[in-house]
This record gives sequence, C-alpha cells and structure tokens, in this order.
Amino acid sequence: MALENLINTVFSDKELSQLTQHIKTIKEVLSGKTYDLSNEQRKQYGHIANKNKLMVNKAKNYMEQYPEWIPQSIDKEEFDRDHETCQQIDIHIKTLQNITQQLIDTKMLLDYENYSNALSFYRSIVYLLNKNEPGAETAYLDMKELLDKKETLTTDTKE
Repeated sequence: MALENLINTVFSDKELSQLTQHIKTIKEVLSGKTYDLSNEQRKQYGHIANKNKLMVNKAKNYMEQYPEWIPQSIDKEEFDRDHETCQQIDIHIKTLQNITQQLIDTKMLLDYENYSNALSFYRSIVYLLNKNEPGAETAYLDMKELLDKKETLTTDTKE
C-alpha cells in the first residue's frame, strides 16, 4: 500500500532561479544597512516589548507636541529617522518571518514523507534479507546503523 502523499511541491528551474535572484537582490538592498550582532550583543541590547514600544511612541508624540521639552542630549531628527526606519523594517520582518515559516513547514512535510518512504524501503530490505536476496544484507547493515534502537526493533524481524 502506498503511503499517503502529504505534499506535492515542485519548483521549476525558472522559479528557483527567480527565488535565488530575488534573495540576492534583498541582500544587496540590505548590504551596509543591517547588522549581524553577536549573541552577547543581542543579550546586551535585547528587543523592546510591546509595552516599551508604546513608551517610544508616546515619547515621540510628546516630543512633537512639546519640542521645547526635548533635552539637548536627544537629536530629534535622528530619533525620527530611527523610529521611521524601525517601522519600515518591522513590516518586512513580519512578511519574511511568515515566508520563512512557510518554507520550514513545507520542508518539514517533505522530510517527513522522505523519511517515511525510507523506512518503508528499509522494511522491504529486511523482508528481502529474510528471503536471502543477494546484496540485501549489505544494504540492511548499512541502513540499520542509521536507525534508533526503537526503530530497529519495530522494523526488523531478523534480529
């Protein structure tokens, strides 16, 4: 009996080429404008929670209403540029995270199907080994070492 096909996704050469080119274009646009922080730096700077984003937005609104309240240590033009860029980036992050999750989920289904088919093939090798099929023992031993003990016990009858 054939296994249930959960996914039937294929990319044409043209689609893969377009995807590669568009990712390259995204990297080119971002070049010199984005940073790759170390783990220590990520811990140091962290990211602000929604409540803190509200604080930033409130401060921005008050700075616009009462510019005389802004301390001289704050460069309001720089603050506004940072704020606007942050909002622009946030929209794209959400879109890219969604695309990334879709790719991860698609790969997960493909991996699941490939592994299920590999286990079915392994079971057929075990059957052929029990029928003394020439060459089956080599394939069996080669594949057996890649399986967990639990999987080996549930698929092997030769043991």
